[in-house]
Amino acid sequence: MCLSAFAANKKLTNHTTTKTMIRPAITIFCSLVVNITMAQELPKIITSKTNYLPDFSYAGYHFGESKLPETEGKIINTADFGVKANDNLDDSKAFLKALKAANAVDGNVILQLPAGRIILSDILYIERSNFVLRGAGSGENGTEIYCPRPMMYLKDPESLAELREYLTSFDKRQREPENNIDLPFSQYAWSGGFIWTQIPNERVKSYLDKYEPEPNVLAKVSSGKMGEFVINISEVKNLKVGDIVELQLFNKDGENGEIIKDLYQGAKVKPGSHHWKFPKLPIVRQQVEIIKISSSKITLKTPLTISIKPSYHAQLVEWKHLNEVGIENLRFTFPDIPRVAHHVEPGNNAIFLTRLFNSWVKDVKITNADSGILAEEVSNVTVQDIITDGPHLSHYTVTLGGVHNVLVKNLKIYNKAVHPLSFNTFSTKNVYQNCEIFEDALLDQHSGANHQNLFDNITVHITADKNNSYYLFGGGGADYWKPSHGPFSTFWNLNVQVSNPDPLKPVLLYGMKDGAFARIIGVHGNTKFEIKYDVDPYIEFLNKAIEKIPSIYEYQLKKRLE
Repeated sequence: MCLSAFAANKKLTNHTTTKTMIRPAITIFCSLVVNITMAQELPKIITSKTNYLPDFSYAGYHFGESKLPETEGKIINTADFGVKANDNLDDSKAFLKALKAANAVDGNVILQLPAGRIILSDILYIERSNFVLRGAGSGENGTEIYCPRPMMYLKDPESLAELREYLTSFDKRQREPENNIDLPFSQYAWSGGFIWTQIPNERVKSYLDKYEPEPNVLAKVSSGKMGEFVINISEVKNLKVGDIVELQLFNKDGENGEIIKDLYQGAKVKPGSHHWKFPKLPIVRQQVEIIKISSSKITLKTPLTISIKPSYHAQLVEWKHLNEVGIENLRFTFPDIPRVAHHVEPGNNAIFLTRLFNSWVKDVKITNADSGILAEEVSNVTVQDIITDGPHLSHYTVTLGGVHNVLVKNLKIYNKAVHPLSFNTFSTKNVYQNCEIFEDALLDQHSGANHQNLFDNITVHITADKNNSYYLFGGGGADYWKPSHGPFSTFWNLNVQVSNPDPLKPVLLYGMKDGAFARIIGVHGNTKFEIKYDVDPYIEFLNKAIEKIPSIYEYQLKKRLE
């Protein structure tokens, strides 16, 4: 790099130099570049004692401390049960037979798919731990799962019965008078997938108070501090070190509940009615690992996202989940059917992850999906090396709703999507890292008490409008779940590439109207930028790349493991 720069400089000056003169010149120039890079200051928020920056380093498989495994175990070849690639015949029944055989195996099992096109027109439920669905690769010579018709033509999944009742009871409809659209929401707008992980008879998500089961309460929690690991407990029952449980915090005090004020840190935002209309449903949830029990104190593996007070009625409850589940090395293709409207998607969804811990999805390509990968009730899952593409307008690509400590890494989005990257309801401490959006970029935070999520080292490609501005910071979601996000959600080292920028005018990046105390550090690109973001963001390193710490996730992880 130094040599190329020197050569370019040499051409500009039309200067002739002997070999003996070139060597010191190169040395001096390279030294100058290195010194400039090394001299770059770190963002002040790294060491600030007054501007809080969450520790995001616990996201991902095994808290980011282990690489994704190359699982070994009993291999069940789907071809042995009648799955035959490239014969233009439906493979669903044979696929399900192979799955049944895999479920009968003790210990690690790999359900192996052949190379070529496999036709799947039924839902494949993964309902056990230590299970890997593995193809022959996501490339042209790998495994393709082709789904010829959407899930709306299948039998209604029993696990979405509560969602269906919620949609009809609350008359959830997509109303667009200007387009003559008044249609009921689809149950598959944000749920379901042809590959679906679940625990039988466990609800996917809480929607209605009357179906809220009595949890198996393992301890009552009276206090704990945001960013710290120790909680004070009482009424302990059957808790032991190593348990993975769910920490739940409630608002039982109505519209003026103390937890609402604390959740949003006094920001000038207007919380919607769902913050107090469902007192039986936890408003903040974290899946946590117990690493120490000492009398009336428990030490958690991961830090709290919010301080705990007695009025929150906090508790640790049993959390049923699967472990060590992998989906890898394959691609999904859907037909490019006409799109009707937002929220009425027919269900061309590839993967639906629920009830997972320490699991992964890797090396997957998804074409023409309504939604690529959806997630609910999962924690410490890594989703990496994903591509979404195709002419079909997607609802979501890889979305994170109701999840904790999930890492989405190396996601490339070539298709248009309503919400390309989206942190949704109840999402906490999740990370999009090293992702790139090529079409209609939008960084969405979708309301629902989501807080402390991270967009890390993201690249977006945009075209400024006639006012030399661009709507980049999305704040989706219904009014009853506003504001768009809670405190300390973070954008780090955001690379914005503008097509045909005007070098004399900065591009205004805007959109967010009700996000509390965001951290926006290192927005830069191929032109200058201004930012409009409400409410009360912390902005630093504007128009400067963070060369010394391109990824805050990697930086924090390295510091923690030193």
